[in-house]
Amino acid sequence: MAFTLPPLPYAYDALEPAIDKETMTIHHGKHHQAYVDKLNDAVAADASLADHSIEDLLAGISKLPKAVRNNGGGHWNHSLFWELLAPAGQGGEPSAELAAAIDADLGGMEKFQADFNAAGAAQFGSGWAWLIVQDGKLKVTSTPNQDNPLMDVADEQGAVVLGADVWEHAYYLKYQNRRPDYLKAFWGIVNWNKANELYAAAKG
Repeated sequence: MAFTLPPLPYAYDALEPAIDKETMTIHHGKHHQAYVDKLNDAVAADASLADHSIEDLLAGISKLPKAVRNNGGGHWNHSLFWELLAPAGQGGEPSAELAAAIDADLGGMEKFQADFNAAGAAQFGSGWAWLIVQDGKLKVTSTPNQDNPLMDVADEQGAVVLGADVWEHAYYLKYQNRRPDYLKAFWGIVNWNKANELYAAAKG
């Protein structure tokens, strides 16, 4: 079964002013669509990859072609990223359980946000910043390109709770080279309801 581009759960302009309509339109409709198309081409070229879920492919990515790694990662990362964003005022708050874990494992919300922003800002070139559950505890990490913590090649593996895209195509039209400003604005549109769900599943 071919992979497909998931619809956005909100309008293209719903995240303004943090992320502008033009960026969202291009990011979702062009960049993510390209990852889907190229992933489908790569999977179609190898019959042994048919009928595997994206999570199965990522778990064994070290043994698969680079096109599957790059485009499979791009598809999974973006599919989750759209769900981890919400219009300002609609994303809820960290659950009591997640907030307690942030305090216990990461030194509190302020320090967590600073460390997460630093991970994203310091990622050389393109990549992602992540909040993961690893061995039962929260950890901030980052990956290059379209890699993610589900991949067996990741330096830090774990279950994703939150992620931020720091590829230039995610922010350049509005923020140009000011990646830290984009990351600061990100916190106003986080969908904590989705993060809470992911955290509960990771701990479940």
